[in-house]
Amino acid sequence: MRLHRYFARKFLLTFLVILVIVATILASIDLMEEVGRFSGKGVGFRKMMQLTLLSAPRGLYEFLPLVMILSSLALFLGLARSSELVVTRALGWSAMRVLIAPVAVALLIGATAVTVFNPIVTSTSNWYEYLSTKYRNGVETTFSIGAEGLWLRQGTNDGQAVIHAASANASGSKFYDVTFTMFDGNGMPSERIEAASARLGVGYWEMEDAKIWSFTKTGNPEAVSQWHRSIRIPSTLTQERVAASIGSPSSVSFWDMRAHIAQLKRAGFSTRRQLVWLQTELALPLFLATMVLIGAAFTMRHARSGHTGLMVLFAILSGFALYSVRTFALILGENGQIPVLLAAWAPPSAGLLLAFGLILHLEDG
Repeated sequence: MRLHRYFARKFLLTFLVILVIVATILASIDLMEEVGRFSGKGVGFRKMMQLTLLSAPRGLYEFLPLVMILSSLALFLGLARSSELVVTRALGWSAMRVLIAPVAVALLIGATAVTVFNPIVTSTSNWYEYLSTKYRNGVETTFSIGAEGLWLRQGTNDGQAVIHAASANASGSKFYDVTFTMFDGNGMPSERIEAASARLGVGYWEMEDAKIWSFTKTGNPEAVSQWHRSIRIPSTLTQERVAASIGSPSSVSFWDMRAHIAQLKRAGFSTRRQLVWLQTELALPLFLATMVLIGAAFTMRHARSGHTGLMVLFAILSGFALYSVRTFALILGENGQIPVLLAAWAPPSAGLLLAFGLILHLEDG
């Protein structure tokens, strides 16, 4: 039991050290990108640093598999060089028994990442998108889906426009039972538009069967209201931005995803991408554990066996290959080519079995 605690503590400390190093590198790269993106737009260094800190968690979350395999390589290379693995074998421990603690820590880290770190990443990423759009374009745009329908907000030259729609088509280009509420620069409502449908074009909204109420004219707004079979108003939103907001599962936290999927179904959108993302998050602990086993499979050998650099290279290439297969499977799952569960769980499961087979062959075979 003491050895299990020792290996677990050593692996966790190694993981934390590598995590800090990777986070520092990613933050430095992000800061340089933000400086290049906003240096000519009057955005100060303090705001650039704020954007960097908000975007860093997303990059770190995506690099967790790489951090995990590097931690595994560092741990077992250190144990091999200090001959601790030889002593452990002399005590009668097999390679599989040595791996129990690191794999358990990897599963725990994966579960913590999904349940605790994922909501933090979602929050910081959404706030980053909000501030980045505001600094870049000078206007604010938001998108949300609730139980009562879809809500959007776009900036205009005169103020803000809040848009509500009961439903939309699958691509997010046409909305039905739409209500536009215009606000002036002082935050007061200036106009209201209700339409049977609204299509988002390039730089404009085209509404059909629309009725307009003006709150700036004197008299009863209903008495001066106007009806139009078709009308266009300017828009700062784009179809790509709306579709990305609808289809991007990363904008919703793990705990809210099931409710979000139900809301998308009620609004008429396809939820396959969200289902694939949800199952992928559930499979993340297993994927991280697989990365630990891949690193162990190539580096549990004694240091005097030679070819250490080549073994490390093989381990990293194997990890990247598994990551690529996982990404390809997710694309197939999102496009409906393979079932959702197969897309999310097959790559880590196959990698786990292959790593186990390799360990049994090389170490205990």
